[in-house]
Amino acid sequence: MQTSYNGWPASKDPDEIKITSYKVEGTNLKLRCAEGCGPLLAGFTAEFNTLIEPVEGGVFDDWSYAYRMVRGSEDKLSCHSSGTAIDLNATKHALGKIGTFPNEKVPMIRALAKKYGLKWGGDYVNRKDEMHFEVAVTPAKAAELIKKLGLK
Repeated sequence: MQTSYNGWPASKDPDEIKITSYKVEGTNLKLRCAEGCGPLLAGFTAEFNTLIEPVEGGVFDDWSYAYRMVRGSEDKLSCHSSGTAIDLNATKHALGKIGTFPNEKVPMIRALAKKYGLKWGGDYVNRKDEMHFEVAVTPAKAAELIKKLGLK
């Protein structure tokens, strides 16, 4: 089986990797994510919506599962391909742009990402991707976090 660059199973067939729709509390948004981490991504997004900025849910604004390569790569599957990544308010936080969030919000973004076992694209060393959040833990650790945080 193929894997995205974070090591999670990836597939063109969403059923093969158990992609499920998760309602984000406090919004009209539903995220299509892998069952093994969907509660983490949905929980993170709900807190992001409350503490960082409202999640708008526009047509080209919020993304989750999509089978594709990393932008600009021909051989590296994106974490979106495994249902382990989300993009939030993409039109406000365009790929490659820096400083799209107020400076005072950045520590909270990092703290929320850590709480949910995620990595923030704003912390990438090369090309920044401030809209992007991806699972940075193993499936076993994700299961532990889901249980610890009381998520469903």
